[in-house]
Amino acid sequence: MDFQFLLDGLNEGLQAMTWLEAVAVFFGIASVFYSMREHIWVYPTGIISTLIYVWICLQYKLYADMGINAYYFSMSIYGWYVWTHPKENQAVLPVTWLKPKGWLIALLIFIASYGVLSFVLSNFTDSDVPYWDSFTTSSAFVGMWLMAKKKVENWIMWIITDLVSVPLYFYKGLILTSFQFLFFTVLAFLGLIAWIKSARNYANS
Repeated sequence: MDFQFLLDGLNEGLQAMTWLEAVAVFFGIASVFYSMREHIWVYPTGIISTLIYVWICLQYKLYADMGINAYYFSMSIYGWYVWTHPKENQAVLPVTWLKPKGWLIALLIFIASYGVLSFVLSNFTDSDVPYWDSFTTSSAFVGMWLMAKKKVENWIMWIITDLVSVPLYFYKGLILTSFQFLFFTVLAFLGLIAWIKSARNYANS
């Protein structure tokens, strides 16, 4: 994949882009920026983007991704509450590392969601990418849950989700969204670095 191919793909995506996809991409990127900075606006901007993508994914038969965006919406409400209601002895909810029990829960969430989604999509829908779609959705399930808990490892799950989503959306013809996830991958690495620093500062305080 050379640089000209990427430019041609981006140009194709811009030409085919609808105003609705553009709005979703804008608020999606804004949400990731706010997340990196641990800013509460991660949630309202994310809610706008996810609601639009519920509709877009329905149109493109990405049923699991439609479901994950609906899940994002509900988890955004939950995360918004958790971030604004820290424990009594905390001014804000701190960034922390996941404990072994948390890793086990995260693994179980991924396995259970992937098993259910891949079975449903492959047997009861007309999806042409049931396993691919199920993987990105399951890893995002875990990522969103960890972000609501303000765990450093949420960025690892987003990196995995974004890397797999890039070719998925490109294959489905959502070129601009594919490039959005490529950009998200870069931001996720930056977010991981920022949150590692934040967790270390909290641990040493």
